[in-house]
Amino acid sequence: MEQYSKRLDGVFQALADPTRRAVLGQLNKGPASISELAKPFGMALPSFMKHIRLLEESGWIQTRKVGRVRTCSLEKNAFMAANAWLSEQRTLWEARFDRLDALVEGRNDE
Repeated sequence: MEQYSKRLDGVFQALADPTRRAVLGQLNKGPASISELAKPFGMALPSFMKHIRLLEESGWIQTRKVGRVRTCSLEKNAFMAANAWLSEQRTLWEARFDRLDALVEGRNDE
């Protein structure tokens, strides 16, 4: 459970930054080189690479180097982990809201 929790922490930590979310949005259109991804942000390449490393370490992207060009692409595993956790939470909260509705309306569904 602890390893699952650490992995999930990394998945959501990567989403906490607007630059990283924008990179994921750009990669939704298809693989791109790091220089293409960095262009709209106007930051030094070493600073941008910190975002790329965090996205890669958390499982959101995969990078591949061919010659001098490093290309990034999306990975499905981080999406699946985030979606699984969110689905569990949704199920839990929907059940709680259903019980609250029943209580407010004076029903006894249990």
